[in-house]
Amino acid sequence: MRTDRASEIIRLVGHKTTHPSENSSEFPVNITDCAQIIMPEEVFFTIAFLGIVENLLVLIAVWKNKNLHSPMYVFICSLAVSDMLGSLHKTLENIIIILCKKRYLTCQEDFEKTIDDIIDFMFILSLLGSIFSLSAIAADRYITIFHALRYHNIMTLQRALIILMVIWAFCAGSGIAMVIFSHETATIVSFSILFCFMLVFILSLYIHMFLLAHSHARKIALLPSTIHQKANMKGAITLTILLGVFLCCWAPFVLHMLLMTFCTLNPYCVCYQSIFHVNGLLIMCNAVIDPMIYAFRSPELRSTFKRLFCCRKPRWT
Repeated sequence: MRTDRASEIIRLVGHKTTHPSENSSEFPVNITDCAQIIMPEEVFFTIAFLGIVENLLVLIAVWKNKNLHSPMYVFICSLAVSDMLGSLHKTLENIIIILCKKRYLTCQEDFEKTIDDIIDFMFILSLLGSIFSLSAIAADRYITIFHALRYHNIMTLQRALIILMVIWAFCAGSGIAMVIFSHETATIVSFSILFCFMLVFILSLYIHMFLLAHSHARKIALLPSTIHQKANMKGAITLTILLGVFLCCWAPFVLHMLLMTFCTLNPYCVCYQSIFHVNGLLIMCNAVIDPMIYAFRSPELRSTFKRLFCCRKPRWT
C-alpha cells in the first residue's frame, strides 16, 4: 500500500511497499541534493474532506434549484462529480492506511493490490472525467455564443445527459484499461496524448470564441441581445478560469508521470520527482477551488447557496 505519497494515476509511477505500516519511500534513489518534500497525510485528508463537502453542496444546489436544470449546469455537476472522486480516492486511501496500521484490517498482498487498483481507478476516473467535463462545457459555451438562436434546439437537457453517459462510459472503460495495463509504457504515452489533445481542443474553442466575439463586439453593441451576449461571454470567462486552475493543478503531475517513464536517471528529472507530494496536494486543491469559482462567478448559484445555508424558502419553488 502506498503510504507516503498521493495516489498515482498508475502504479508505473512507483513501486508498492511491502506493508502499510512501513513508512518507506517509494521514490527512486535520489542521486541529487534535492531533498524530498513530504506532506503530512493529515493535510491531504483535510483538503480532501473540504473538496467532498464543497462539491456535494454544488450538486445539492443544482438539484434543489429548478432554474439551474440546464445543460450548462448539468456539465458543471459532472465536473463536480469528477472533483469529488479526486477527493474520495485520497480519503479512502487514508482510511485504509489507518485501519491497517491499527490492525483492524489484515492487509495482505492480495488485499493491498485490490485496494490499490480501486484507488487508482477512482483517481484516473477523476482526471478523465474532469478533462471531458471541461470539454463538454467548452463546447456548450461555444454553441451558446455562436448559435444562440438555435441553442435550445441543439443542446437540450436530454442530449446533455446522453453526452454525459457516453463520456463517463468511455472514462470508466479507459480507467479499467489503464489499471490493467498500468506497467506498460504505451499506457503513459496514450494517456499523455489524450490529455494534450483534449486541452488543445478546449483552447481552440476558447481562442475562436474570444477572437470572433471581439471582432463582432462593436457590431452587436446596439442590438437587444447585447446583455445575453455579455452573459454568455461571462460564462466563457468562467470556464477559462476553470481550465487555468485545472492546468495549474494537474499538469505538474502529468509531467511527473512522463519524467518517471522516460527520464529516470537524469539528476534534474529526479530532483523534480522529489516534489511529488506537492503535485499531489495541487491535485487535491483543484477540487476545493472549483466550487469557489462557481459560487463567485454565478449569481444564481451563489443565491442558491445563501438560501440553503439560511434555510429560507426558495423562490424557485
